[in-house]
Amino acid sequence: MPVPARGPSIILSPCVGEVARLRVREEASDADAVRAVLAGDVEQYAVLVRRYRDRYARYAARMLGSRDAAEDAVQEALVRAFDQLAACRQPDKFAGWLFLILRNRCFAERRRWSREGRRLELTDEAVAGPGRSDGRLERVERARALERALLELTAEQREVFVLKHYEELSYDEIARTTGATVASLKMRMHRAYDRLRELLKEHA
Repeated sequence: MPVPARGPSIILSPCVGEVARLRVREEASDADAVRAVLAGDVEQYAVLVRRYRDRYARYAARMLGSRDAAEDAVQEALVRAFDQLAACRQPDKFAGWLFLILRNRCFAERRRWSREGRRLELTDEAVAGPGRSDGRLERVERARALERALLELTAEQREVFVLKHYEELSYDEIARTTGATVASLKMRMHRAYDRLRELLKEHA
């Protein structure tokens, strides 16, 4: 029989409604949720899934060029993180730990595609977004041109560009997330800019 979670932020009396229970769970910190799962309350993992699934799917979609491939990668990363949750030594840093699992999965997938001679191809759903109209076609086409150009970068160059410009992380934050130095990240970005300028000349 699972041991009930003891954290005050996730214990509720039986008379409190399910809506309140869900609200308290959503407000739980990553650390509280991780500890609760490890204590036997596996339903708490759903809080972490909802918190990071969509955010990390955006990263994976831009790394892999396909929303379907991204969803598969995120799903696999979440399952692996659940299976290996006891290895997360700093529960308050679960987000970064999960990101590294997903990052490794994306890089491994790109290496596999490279060995198979498969080129990354941008699919429509990878950059699909709501509210598109005929009046925005030019901007949409420029965005698609950028996405196609990003597929021509190395995985490392593409990653730093995505994290800096799409996820809006600072170089220091990217360094903490990826383990790379700030200097090496700036060099990757410089090379990414040079390559993108070359690829996007016709859209200038």
